[in-house]
Order: sequence, then C-alpha cells, then structure tokens
Amino acid sequence: MSKADAFGAGLACGGRIRVLVEPVGTGQGLPLTLLEPLVAARAARRPAVYALRPEDWERRLLLGPGDPLWREAEAALVGDRSGFAGPWFLGVHNPPLRMAIVGAAHIAQALAPMARLAGYDVIVIDPREAFASPARFPGFRLSHDWPDAALSAYGLDGRTAVVTLTHDAKLDDPAIRTALRSGVFYLGSLGSARTHASRVARLTAAGFDAGLIARIHGPVGADIGARAPAEIAVSILAQVTERLRRPQTRPGPVPQGAG
Repeated sequence: MSKADAFGAGLACGGRIRVLVEPVGTGQGLPLTLLEPLVAARAARRPAVYALRPEDWERRLLLGPGDPLWREAEAALVGDRSGFAGPWFLGVHNPPLRMAIVGAAHIAQALAPMARLAGYDVIVIDPREAFASPARFPGFRLSHDWPDAALSAYGLDGRTAVVTLTHDAKLDDPAIRTALRSGVFYLGSLGSARTHASRVARLTAAGFDAGLIARIHGPVGADIGARAPAEIAVSILAQVTERLRRPQTRPGPVPQGAG
C-alpha cells in the first residue's frame, strides 16, 4: 500500500487495516434474511449493528437491548465506528446525522456550513423568505413552513439536533414544543438567561414538566465566551458534539415512545 493509499484509508500515522469482503445471498456469505431487515432498519432511520464472527461465520443483526453483545454494539454506535469487539466484527449502520436550524439569522449562516463539515445534513427553517433565501444559504435545504409543521415533516429522531435561533417566541416556541415531544439528542435555544426563564415559564404553563424542559440547552452553546456570530456557532457545534459523543451528558428524559 502506498502512502497515498494509507492516508486515504485513515492510516496517515501508520497502522494496519483489515478489510472484510462478503458475497451476498450465496454460499457462506451474508444471507438475504439478514440483509432485508438491515435495509429496512436503515430506511426507517433505526440504528443497527451487523455482527459477524469470522472464525465460524456466525452472524446476527443487533437492533436493541437483549443481546449479549449489545453493550459493545451500543458503544460502537455512539462512536460511529465499526470494528472488532473480541472475536466479533461489529458493522455500524447509524442513520445519517441531521440538524434542523430554526431561524435564518447571522448565526445560522455560520452554523449551517460548520455543521455540514461535521457530517450533518442541514435544513434551515424560517417562514420569513427574505431571511431563509438561497442567496443567504446557497446549497442548503430551506423550508418556509411554520417551524412546528416543518419539523414534523422533516422527522425528528435520536440522530437529529434542533437549534432555534430566531429569538422570537412565536417562532421558537412551536419548534421547541415539537422537539421536546420527540427523541432528538440535542435541543438548543438562543437567548439570555432571562429570556430562557421566560421560555421555561411559558412551557410550564403549556403543561410541560420540569424534566422535559431541562432538555433545552438555554442559553445555547458551550460557555466559551463567544460573542460574534461565528464564535457562537462554534460554541453550539461544540455542545452538540459533546451531547452526541457523550450521551451520558444529555439532560432530562426523552419522552416514552419518542425517537
């Protein structure tokens, strides 16, 4: 393998790589009885791990707790990294990451391309067409629907982050209520501590309990002293990344049946 080949495979600092190649539906290869539910799980945006033991070619599909390998599979899903766990090769099939940005503000103009670079499929939602315009967000998916309708159509799950940036309760609140009822792994809302206190009061009056409200990161972003829009975008993406890669740091419960 040349240095260029090694670099392309992620071995810029040296190392070894093992490649598994299997026929599908023939001989001792991957049977269609496993491939079909795996394809269905991917289509439904449901995380799955394909487990294979090369020493005897035993295979199974891991879709949730109950399997002795689930702890290792869950760690692989969190890390978004396939590899060996003892004698088992765990092939990770995670749904693609997504980020819904509500409010086409200056911060959104910085956050959208940063999130895309970090691997997120980004949608920018704002009914104000002058803000959410192709000129301001070239190449990004835009929605001019009301935020709650746009998020419901987009679909919210455990691989989706929602960030509200309008600083306008009549736009942010519908999005926040929709996200709180879902299984999103991150929900952040722009605004000062005083603004967030008012937001909490409105949500409490609307019937949301303190545990669910605690899922909101408000003020949004990691506390790095950010001031300019691009700096605030960096702080948001940093916090989103921490919640993604360290699930134990996510605040509040996820509604039963969400995700």
